[in-house]
Amino acid sequence: MTKVTLLGDSIRQIGYGPLVPALLGDEFTVWQPAENCRFAQYTLRGMWDWANDMKGSEIVHWNNGLWDICDIFGDGLFTPLETYVEFMTRTAKILLKRHGKVIFATTTPVTEQNVHNSNAEIIRYNQAVVPVLADLGVEINDLHSLMYADIDRFIRKDDNIHLTEEGAEVCARQVADRILAIAGK
Repeated sequence: MTKVTLLGDSIRQIGYGPLVPALLGDEFTVWQPAENCRFAQYTLRGMWDWANDMKGSEIVHWNNGLWDICDIFGDGLFTPLETYVEFMTRTAKILLKRHGKVIFATTTPVTEQNVHNSNAEIIRYNQAVVPVLADLGVEINDLHSLMYADIDRFIRKDDNIHLTEEGAEVCARQVADRILAIAGK
């Protein structure tokens, strides 16, 4: 039995996360926090609280970004780029040390109507963090490109940020496929 942990914001929590366990099948147990892992610093801190639940996980799949790349007050992004990369790097190093196999999912796009998030900024943050994490040995799961290919179909129009039912299914399939591949199954 292979234990997997899924960490991430609401794209995981109410999107692909609930669908992944069934796609992985009976050879896997999946643990994921019931809560939204929010922004990078929150996830880093949360790993202290979740350490016992994560114990024994051979693979961790994780995403952070939409909260970090959000301009909610009109005064700039919530997490400056350098800080985001720093906290993501720290998180990756801890995960690699504790669990060995780590997959990072790139931040998914938003609709153009989203007033707090920008696809240009999402792309900039993804481009900054991906090479750093890859150099550490983190596998990259490009959910951004997968969803960007058809934003109108995959991103909800009622909130301009979360996955549609179909978007969640497509992401869940790719997440499960990446986990299966890294597990050698």
